[in-house]
Amino acid sequence: QVQLVESGGGLVQTGGSLRLSCAASGRTWSTNTMGWFRQAPGKEREFVSTITRSGSPTYYADSVKGRFTISRDNARNTLYLQMNGLKPEDTAVYYCAAKIYSGEVTIPQRYNYWGQGTQVTVSS
Repeated sequence: QVQLVESGGGLVQTGGSLRLSCAASGRTWSTNTMGWFRQAPGKEREFVSTITRSGSPTYYADSVKGRFTISRDNARNTLYLQMNGLKPEDTAVYYCAAKIYSGEVTIPQRYNYWGQGTQVTVSS
């Protein structure tokens, strides 16, 4: 099993920045791709960004491209999401996820492990 714990969420004004972290423990060697998803109230969970174990390639949703940067520190088993230029529509619970197998990375159902989520709220 793999345990994922997110941190770094909070309340920020439009245009502000936040850095999310996801600490992984357990059988982390069994996972390949890690990613971030988000879910706003009344909406489905949506893909934000992913990164492979080697750090490349990375993928981003069009809505965050150019504003968010995903990275990972394998030595510390930690995944990051640097979020700049935040907008009210970025408000959501952000989840860290990890998947064992390669392949499709934007579908939540393809991920094997999930964190509990961290709330990000962007005020206008």
